[in-house]
Amino acid sequence: MDAPTTAPMVTPYSLANSPALIERLWPAQKLSAEAQKERKAGAGQTLTALGSYWKGRKPLILVRACVLSALLPATSKPQRDLEILEMLLGIDDQAFMRRMRISPSQVAQTLLDNGRTFADLASSIRIAVRGHETRKAADEDDLLSAVTTSKARWAPDARSEVVDALVLETICHTPYAQRVKVAQRPEETAHLPADEIWEVVNEHLGTSARSIEELVEQLGIMRFGQRPRVADTFAGGGSIPFESARIGCDVYASDLNPVACMQTWAAINLIGGAPDVRKTIREAQDAVERAVSEEIERLGIERDEKGNVAKAFLYCLETRCPSSGWLVPMLPSLVVTNSNNVVARLVPDSADKRYDIQIVSGVSTEELAAARTGTVQDGYLVHTVEGETHRTSIKSIRGDRRTTDGGSANSLRPWALTDVRPRPDDIFQERLYCVQWITADTIHAGRQRTYFASVNAADLAREELVATLVEQNLASWQSEGVVPDMPIEPGEKTNEPIRTRGWTYWHHLFAPRHLLIMAVASEKAKTLGTAGAILRAKLANVNSRLCMLNGSGGTSAALKVDHVFLNQAFNTLYNFGARSWALSTSQFRLTEYDRGQIKTNTRVQTHSAADLAEPAHIFITDPPYADAVNYHELMDFFIAWLRKSPPPPFDQWTWDSRHPLAIKGEGEDFRREMIAAYRAMTGHMPDNGLQIVMFTHQSGSVWADLAQIFWGAGLQVIAAWYIATETTSELKKGGYVQGTVILVLRKRTVAASGYEDEIVQDVRIEVARQIDTLVGLNQSLKGAGHIENVFEDPDLQMAGYAAALRVLTGYTKIDGRDMTSEALRPRRKGEQTFVDRMIEYAVAVANEHMIPEGLSARLWQQLKGPERFYLKMISTEAGGRSKLDDYQNFARAFRLHDYAPFMQSMQPNAARLKSAGEFGPRYGFDLRDFGNGIVRATLFAIDALMSEVNVETLLTQLRDIVPDYFKRRSDIIEVADFVANRRGRVEGEGRQASVLANLLRNERL
Repeated sequence: MDAPTTAPMVTPYSLANSPALIERLWPAQKLSAEAQKERKAGAGQTLTALGSYWKGRKPLILVRACVLSALLPATSKPQRDLEILEMLLGIDDQAFMRRMRISPSQVAQTLLDNGRTFADLASSIRIAVRGHETRKAADEDDLLSAVTTSKARWAPDARSEVVDALVLETICHTPYAQRVKVAQRPEETAHLPADEIWEVVNEHLGTSARSIEELVEQLGIMRFGQRPRVADTFAGGGSIPFESARIGCDVYASDLNPVACMQTWAAINLIGGAPDVRKTIREAQDAVERAVSEEIERLGIERDEKGNVAKAFLYCLETRCPSSGWLVPMLPSLVVTNSNNVVARLVPDSADKRYDIQIVSGVSTEELAAARTGTVQDGYLVHTVEGETHRTSIKSIRGDRRTTDGGSANSLRPWALTDVRPRPDDIFQERLYCVQWITADTIHAGRQRTYFASVNAADLAREELVATLVEQNLASWQSEGVVPDMPIEPGEKTNEPIRTRGWTYWHHLFAPRHLLIMAVASEKAKTLGTAGAILRAKLANVNSRLCMLNGSGGTSAALKVDHVFLNQAFNTLYNFGARSWALSTSQFRLTEYDRGQIKTNTRVQTHSAADLAEPAHIFITDPPYADAVNYHELMDFFIAWLRKSPPPPFDQWTWDSRHPLAIKGEGEDFRREMIAAYRAMTGHMPDNGLQIVMFTHQSGSVWADLAQIFWGAGLQVIAAWYIATETTSELKKGGYVQGTVILVLRKRTVAASGYEDEIVQDVRIEVARQIDTLVGLNQSLKGAGHIENVFEDPDLQMAGYAAALRVLTGYTKIDGRDMTSEALRPRRKGEQTFVDRMIEYAVAVANEHMIPEGLSARLWQQLKGPERFYLKMISTEAGGRSKLDDYQNFARAFRLHDYAPFMQSMQPNAARLKSAGEFGPRYGFDLRDFGNGIVRATLFAIDALMSEVNVETLLTQLRDIVPDYFKRRSDIIEVADFVANRRGRVEGEGRQASVLANLLRNERL
């Protein structure tokens, strides 16, 4: 897209040498809440309309914050700088006036809880009587009664400025995370940023903007002499290029993978397209949908003789049990759906040694519970014939074995190019066992009625018709490119369908019914051009043998045929679903969101990051650092469908994953390829350009590796920020969480040399200065009326890491070694480098300065790592934080290799420590550097008081378990006071901690 260039009245290059705001300040805690809000929106996210199969998209609010804070200057007024950024992002207090709907009842309740009186509210709030009638509240009790019954109303004569002031005060008293939960996202809210902010913004920045796009262009001219150009060479799902372009930057995006480029191009040109573009697509979509529906109807494959239309078809594998000789359906659960208690009953057919399957609705609760156990149990085929239970390993049925060269093999027949269903002598057969129907009289109704039915002869005849049509047309479809003919290339993820099913071509992952719908839709979608390619990929994701039946085995109510990429793997299934065209249509359209038109210059290309040939002022990247997602393998699933007939401009790209060129994993090759990629970016940005790198923070070794990569690329780390992005998804149980680190880098323009002993002191000074600066800003903002810290402990930790890397990556030679060459040197496994030592040292310095409020520096220095961890997390919990990621990060920071013994809960968003009562009188005394310390002794004493142990007995026990008790007594009092203040002195553990502190103060010596 091309955009006209305006000529705003700003001075070119006036900010060329000014530090960017993101180098000094960033509202990371607010952005964490906003990012999680956006993630949890699911299908409501702007770019999810292009396909939910790309899981790595960064939240748009995060990208917007990166771009704006890379352009905004850090001035001598940091508090004002932060306010301006928050206004522009729509995350300031005033913005929530538009983002939230706050009732008079909420206002009254919040303000009365925070010191306001009845007199303050009486003139503005009335009580509803009937209809629109209201009356004055008699007193505070009368008002509170109205509040609890939601009968409070604004007084008809209340002045708008008074109401607005009360609402704003309510917002200011509401914790940020609580606001975000009930508010609209900024991009969903009309008139954000608000018109009234521009006078304040322009006065602060010396600009004349009236919109975000104008401001971005003017700041670009002031920094770079022109509209800023943002580049992303690991474009992935396209959120970075899309959002950068949406707020007014020119954009260059590239990725080695053509599916990533397709997603990015579509984000910019379809989601960000002009209204007339979206209208054309909508009309064409409707026409294609009608054409496919007519063809499916003509074939007669989804309607029965009564006029009912199929919604979903349920299939399962079937195999011959070697011990009984019976052909057994392979069903992990016999529950079809919990809604209406529908189950599949296996009816023995002794004559043919097989089972008929009857679908029965409305069974008893007991039968439903029993049906949750199917014929596939923990890797075994299990069924009972005439009272005898046969239990056979599926691995043995498959013939799994080791080969002489140490590899693996089995007895499955590799499927041929012409295969679309199992052959009669294959180990695994395939069977339709249930159909979900939409009743004929409700097909076009707003609320359809459906039912599940057993398979009859007519159903089987339609199945055979489908299979025959596919087999007869397969070769011509593959030649035309409407069905894949691409072999599956072996790999970490792609080996799964090869090994477990014998599938060797990508079309084998689709049953005949899937292939027929996909072929018809693909043929008709050619008229849609680029949108057609996007829709074909979306359709493939929900029409495959890998589509799980959700709700059939667990306790969720309705049955759902899920999509393929639930967890970024190829999960071969024993039973799966096939959507009818009636159910598939929702995936064969692009959801429309009117959230801004992109008018700037954009370009998307396929090439490796190291082959970059385009300049940019700002590079924002989310590289595959230690990425567990093998996109180069997974995206072959879609490339197989699109490679032969991509529409313009997709036909200019290389439709191949190019596995050998993909940056993947860890190790020496990975580090060398990352250096090449970032060196290319560094070489294509100006000296005052900026790079922002996002990566998931899971390993302590990350920092040393990154230092090596950026040394080799000629970059210097300037700042780091931490964004929490964890989720409570079922797929992430067991404490699997992620946080995103935002690293800010500049070109290393000076060649500096130093020695380790000098650098150690530089690191100490820089880490301390950085943390003290942020803590000081917290305090000054609280003095200005903020009720929450802007920077929390994770931000201070990141600041410590960044300060260390800023010092280290500023040197080109250390102890005479060229660090650029050192970055490329292969390292032995387990080798600790100078960088590793410096990072550990920086963490120690940071922790010394992150003393929980209420503890003295003297005591903090004496405590061991596990003790610091426990007390730090008590402080964190007192602030209302319960994210497991915080516990993980601080365990690393305090060098606590296993923090599980200290945890009562390790749920991602509901983590917490063991309390004194949960430690009890015995647990934890054997924990290294904890069991023999004063923290464990304090917890022991608190538990004893809660258990009503005699005071004299308790004091005697304390003297026995604490060496040098009388020297350490004041420390125990300090820890007890700290626990009391953090846990609450009124009841429970906090109250007993307070009792303990007073008991020891008054102890008779």
